Amino acid sequence: MSSLPPDTLWIRRFHPAPAAGERLVCFPHAGGSASFFLPVSTALSPGVEVLAVQYPGRQDRRAEPGIPSVPDLADRIAQALTGWDDKPLTFFGHSMGAAVAFEVARRMEAEGRGPVRLFASGRNAPSRPRDENVHLRDDAGLIAELRNLNGTDSSLLEDEELLAMILPATRSDYTAIETYRCAEETQVACPVTVLVGDDDPKTTLDDARAWKLHTTGPFDMRIFNGGHFYLSRRSAEVLAVLSEHVGMAGTAHRA
Repeated sequence: MSSLPPDTLWIRRFHPAPAAGERLVCFPHAGGSASFFLPVSTALSPGVEVLAVQYPGRQDRRAEPGIPSVPDLADRIAQALTGWDDKPLTFFGHSMGAAVAFEVARRMEAEGRGPVRLFASGRNAPSRPRDENVHLRDDAGLIAELRNLNGTDSSLLEDEELLAMILPATRSDYTAIETYRCAEETQVACPVTVLVGDDDPKTTLDDARAWKLHTTGPFDMRIFNGGHFYLSRRSAEVLAVLSEHVGMAGTAHRA
């Protein structure tokens, strides 16, 4: 048996599941943290071991500067996942996390250790960037954006002390995703499943469907009722989609 790397600043494992045959790696949205995926870990354990990525600049990493570049983030995360890939990995990324997961998948595939599937949630295809400049707004403008997306607890947005802690990391994340560019011919080999809300102000169904251009493997898309953070209100439905796939690769791996 190979020995696992210790839990690190980058990778969080809320429910260790040594008997699980597969791992689901979750990548947060801009301004998000690993703890956003605690309910997913709770729901899927112990059948699937869930790992959540913790970007720098938030929670226990708030003293670290953020990394305002998707490629640089992906480089660091791909390295941090070394040793966790002794079992099949499935990636799930929401919003910015979908682009980061895509770039991590590219890097790991180049090393022969790529994921068995990528779930890309609430994000345009990599070659369809949004023409946005939230990262250039003042603090009030950034807070207004967070309110509009309904993905941040409103009580946090009223607490000046907490805002002072979360805004630098959030701005760094928005810089990363709003300056990210990807050519249409850039692809991964793994299957891609896209999840999107039917009323998402950030991602049209056409822009979500364009993820099909970025895989040489199978592609499918699931549409949910809701906005950009549809997955918070449709968690049971999202978990059902995940459960259609996670666990299957682990069974094949053990066979």
